[in-house]
This record gives sequence, C-alpha cells and structure tokens, in this order.
Amino acid sequence: MPDTDRPYDIVVWGATGVAGGLVAEYLAERYGADELALALGGRDADRLGALAADLAERNDRPPIPTVVGDATDPESLRALARDARVVCTTVGPYTTYGTPLVEACIDAGTDYCDLTGEVNWVRETVDRFHEPAVEGGVRVVHGCGFDSVPADLGTALVQSHATEAFGAPCETVRIHLADGDGGVSGGTLASFAELFDEASSDPAVRRALRNPYSLAPPGERDGVDDGVQRLPRADPERGVWTAPSPMAPVNERVVRRSNALLGYPWGREFRCTEVVDTGRGLPGAAAAALATGGLGAFAAAMSVDPLRSGLRRFVFPDPGEGPSEAQIENGHFTVRVVGRGTATDGRFTAEAVVGADLDPGYGATARMLGESAMCLLRDETESPLDGGVLTPASAVGVPLADRLRAAGFTAEVDEAASGLE
Repeated sequence: MPDTDRPYDIVVWGATGVAGGLVAEYLAERYGADELALALGGRDADRLGALAADLAERNDRPPIPTVVGDATDPESLRALARDARVVCTTVGPYTTYGTPLVEACIDAGTDYCDLTGEVNWVRETVDRFHEPAVEGGVRVVHGCGFDSVPADLGTALVQSHATEAFGAPCETVRIHLADGDGGVSGGTLASFAELFDEASSDPAVRRALRNPYSLAPPGERDGVDDGVQRLPRADPERGVWTAPSPMAPVNERVVRRSNALLGYPWGREFRCTEVVDTGRGLPGAAAAALATGGLGAFAAAMSVDPLRSGLRRFVFPDPGEGPSEAQIENGHFTVRVVGRGTATDGRFTAEAVVGADLDPGYGATARMLGESAMCLLRDETESPLDGGVLTPASAVGVPLADRLRAAGFTAEVDEAASGLE
C-alpha cells in the first residue's frame, strides 16, 4: 500500500474541469478535513485556487491544498503522484493525456482511478503496465464512472448472490439500461471522437474493438461470447424490446476482464450482453428500431474523417462544457442486471439493481469515482488482487456497493426477482 506519511490522501486531478469539479465538490462536502486529506490538481493555479477557496468556504473546512502540474509534463506528474496515496483523474481524452500519469503512479506506488471508457487505451495500459503494477502492489482502476461501475458492480452483486443462494454462478448476464436521463459534456464527446481517430489510423485499435475479449489477459483473448447486440431484439423474460447499448463495447469487455482477473469464478463460458430497454409491444419495437438506426448512423458518421471533424467542430460542445446544474440534479438512471444459471435444483434467476436520482454521466459519476477512490484509500475491498490494471469489480467488488448506498444510490440484489425458475 502507498506510504501513509504522504501529505494528501486523494488528489483530484483535473479538478477545474466539469467532471473533476463535481468529484472535488462531492468529496469536499461528504468528507471533512479530519476524515480526508484532499488536494485539487490541475494546470491553472488561479482557477484551482479559486475552486479550493470556494469549496473550503462552502463546507466550513480549512484551506484545501492545490497541486499545479501539466498532463504533458511527466516530472510534474511524478511529483503529484509521490505526494498522494490515491490519484483520482478526470483528465481525458485518456488516449492523449492518460499514459504518463499511470506510469507516474506505478513508479511512485500510488493507487489510481479514472473514468475512461476508451477501450483502445485500456488495452494499451493492460499490455504495458499490468505486470509492473502487480509487482509494485499498485491498483490502477479504470472505468469508475457510469462506464463501467453499474454494469461491473451489478454483475458482481448478481454473481455473489447466485453463488451464495444457489451454489453456482450465473452462466449468462444481461445488463439492461432500464431507464435514464442526463446530459453529455464536451470532454466525453472528445474522448469518443478520439477513439474513432485512433481506429481510423491504427489496425491494432480496430482489432481490439472487434474482439469481445480484447481486455482479457494476454493469451486469453478469445472465448464463447460473440459480443454486442447489433439489432433490435425482444427479451422474452422481461417482456420488453431492446436496442444495442452505446456503452456495451466498453462495459461488456470490462465485465469479462473482471471474470478473468478474478480467476474465472463465473466460468470460462460465461456470457454477458448489455442492452437498452425501449418498452413493450409495437411502441417498444418502434423505439428499438429508431434507437438502433440512430446509433448506427452516428457510428457511421464518426467513422468518416471529414464527417467526424465536422461534428467535432460544429456540433459537439467544447471540452470543459457540460450539462447544466439542473440537468445534473434532475437526471436519473436505473440499470438492471439479470443473471441466469443452473443449480442442483434447476435453473435460477438472480437480479440486481444499480441506480440513482442523479445525472448518470456527471452527478452520479462524480460519486461513483469519489467512492471508488475512498475504497482504494481505506483498502475496503473483497478482492484477492493487490495490484494490476484492474476493473471496479476486480479491484473492490461488493464493498463499493456499501459506499454507494450510503451516498444515495440503489445498489442491491432484487430478492423478489431472484429465485428458482
């Protein structure tokens, strides 16, 4: 574990950005100075100072330290990492700005967590840094926001319940975005565009995006799962129509990596799929078709360099712009994770719900990332892994659900929907 004599427990790197500011605000409000030695990091000393002073005044706490650095200056990142027990970063696109910070944290023995959903970059950090992180006992945890905590933690909850209640894990899991409403920031869209930029020029990135097991350990990057749902489909068990999920290419791979890192407790033939529920009957079918067509058209446009450049220039908000405070407060989401397996007494279903009455990508994500950092700081984990490039479920697991419930989330097994069929 990192040195407890370091001056800062958690440094929020990128604190003057939209997502980073929300994480800093959440941690400053929820944890007093006697509970958490918090510091704010970024490249603009004046903006950092103003934010730190505002948060200190609003929360009646001592001055909050600031750490000035630059994502393109490795020495400043090494200094930041040496002073922190956990670095919590929102600075993306991670493909562009993330690698030096991961390297600095591993060198300093500092735990790290982020919000990335950039599959190509996660694959790069897995290949370059997993073994050094294991050797150094450093936990590098990607995907600690809406990508991919609800899917990954929900699966962990379902599998834990199935093993305890039925004596066997679920063989299949379907992750349903049952409902949701929220905004998207310029930074998120910039990261999305960066992924398409990389795919357009790098065959290795395209191969990683085609392979459902691309985030599994080297030598284990194949299996029985075919990958994402691509067409509208009726779900007979839930009685709803479903459309492909735009987050499935990230979340499904993260869940498969969790299974692999934990030693395949859910089996080597475990399958998972993420979908968006669109409703019942003809209206649900029409909505599924419309959503599928829209997602396909957007992906096609993003795959063409001139169209992608036009969207970035004329349609997407600039990085640093985000949803309004009203959108953040009035958003909501519900993710239902439905697992099925076979026990001695027959087939069973296990179901979990992860949700919050907050904008999923910002209000909820700030709490998910902040509480993930707190789990690393306090070493609240059921994981057997001491280090590596990890996922939320493989780094922390079910204890994260305890913190999220205390932060106002639903994160629990639905006992009424679980049982023998």
